[in-house]
Amino acid sequence: MPAVIELTDKGLYCAAGDFHIDPWRPVERALITHAHADHARSGHDHYWATEQSAPILYKRLGRQIELTPVAYQEPLTFGDARVSFHPAGHVLGSAQIRVEVNGEVWVASGDYKRDADPTCADFEVVPCDTFITEATFALPVYRWADTAEVAADIHAWWQANAAAGRTSVLFSYSLGKAQRLLAELARYTDETVYLHGALVPLTEIYREAGVHMLLTEPVSAQDRKADFAGSLVMAPPSAAGSRWMRRFKHHETGFASGWMRIRGNRRRRGYDRGFVLSDHADWPGLIRTIEQTGATRVLATHGRTDVLVAYLRNRGLDAAPLATEYADSLEAEDG
Repeated sequence: MPAVIELTDKGLYCAAGDFHIDPWRPVERALITHAHADHARSGHDHYWATEQSAPILYKRLGRQIELTPVAYQEPLTFGDARVSFHPAGHVLGSAQIRVEVNGEVWVASGDYKRDADPTCADFEVVPCDTFITEATFALPVYRWADTAEVAADIHAWWQANAAAGRTSVLFSYSLGKAQRLLAELARYTDETVYLHGALVPLTEIYREAGVHMLLTEPVSAQDRKADFAGSLVMAPPSAAGSRWMRRFKHHETGFASGWMRIRGNRRRRGYDRGFVLSDHADWPGLIRTIEQTGATRVLATHGRTDVLVAYLRNRGLDAAPLATEYADSLEAEDG
């Protein structure tokens, strides 16, 4: 019996339904797990994605794309394949894609996390025979603290800088992480946060989706002589070291990412502070998720697949790496 989903040079492909999942080269039918750039690429004839992902995809890929919005758990039929999208807990609209062919169930998880997040639907465990899992943080050292603790730490850093007359410049990925931080920090303050222009459109999409966050204003909308001392400014990592940073005379920088769990990463990137906050599952979250799906076969992709596969094989599971073209480095936009 052929595999329900196979790896091709264009991406994950279901022959029974004649569609691809998160393809990296142009295809006719593309089912998209979420709107990060390494999973949602331009050039496909037709896209299927969750209703919550649709505004982000239109913003990133253009209004000209042919897109069918899909509700979570909505049953779809492609040829001989039954398909549905289920919450992945990664970012707004993120989904796992369940594919059933002749009674055999595969789940392509995309990226996912198990921690609660006020900006997106919680992860849903989807029982399956084969589970395609990410392995971004598949090392035992990656274990996340409670998100509320991290937000409290960021707020305390911000306030300490304010007391010293400094601007706090916090770098975070533009889709998902920035909005999550704005929502989590609303537990502790109602102060306005200033945003780099790259964060503004996506933050507005989250706000239009009903996500409660701190009030924000673009840095560019402020007077050129504005003094941001005492304020929190948020920007994408690409702004670090750029001319844009000259607007903030006395400042400290921080970076919110799972990669900050390793102190050397912060030092190499030159940040004053590192805050460990990820939109991916940590090591315990990966293992717990795999166990809860009941899958007897696991395919691991983008990350430390070698470590995860070895661990699962030692526990008696049929596990193998799956070499995809998704980002898995410090330069990834969703660490």
